[in-house]
Amino acid sequence: MTKRAFAVVAHPDDIEFVMAGTLLRLGEAGYELHYMNVSNGCCGSNDLDRETIARIRTEEAKAAAKILGAIFHEPISEDLEIFYDRPTLRKLGSVMRNVAPDLLLLHSPVDYMVDHENACKLAVTAAFSRGMKNFPVDPPREPVGNPLTIYHAQPHGNKDPLGKPVTPTHYVDVSSVIETKVNALYAHESQRKWLDETQGLDSYTETMKELGREVGTMSGQFEYAEGFRKHSYLGFGEEGADPLAEALGASCLIPLKG
Repeated sequence: MTKRAFAVVAHPDDIEFVMAGTLLRLGEAGYELHYMNVSNGCCGSNDLDRETIARIRTEEAKAAAKILGAIFHEPISEDLEIFYDRPTLRKLGSVMRNVAPDLLLLHSPVDYMVDHENACKLAVTAAFSRGMKNFPVDPPREPVGNPLTIYHAQPHGNKDPLGKPVTPTHYVDVSSVIETKVNALYAHESQRKWLDETQGLDSYTETMKELGREVGTMSGQFEYAEGFRKHSYLGFGEEGADPLAEALGASCLIPLKG
């Protein structure tokens, strides 16, 4: 049976910044890839109205997912309105049951944007409830019982909101797929100007590559890397399960403690 990896993030282009390389490596290892932005990106412009930029950003995300070889799942919320509430949770719970992933890639639980944090919380609970027949999802779907392992990507800038460095437990070598990752980020054309104007991210793709180089330097081994921390197995799968390391072998470095 084909294994599935599901990347769930807040906004269009978040996947490309912190986990697209790992998706590509998992695809090389035989995983079926799934791609979802919880929000439609409707606030990502100073020039276009909400409906227009949301439509543009969804099409850009679909193009990026195609470059990554991933199945695209439609957004269910809007920017700055990713709330940990019943309607959103039930929608994401339905998607989670539909995909039934073996491996889930999410935002850091603590990040510079509350949208990121809430998308993470929603996805964790949606995964936790995947086998609960008494938890209703929208649209209705039967529960699934497959084991699942969750990995949290690095927060933006590799630091928490108070400036404390965040150290991964897993480093994934993405050096061999960095150009494909860049091409996927290029698909989000509307965001280059927007991020330069609003967040000072001069040269959109170079910022992404610099962050990847920083994580690679942290690994002490790889030129470009993406970092992850593994979520507790409780409620999800077996203790000690580590499908990311199993799938990627020497391309996934787990530093020795101490």
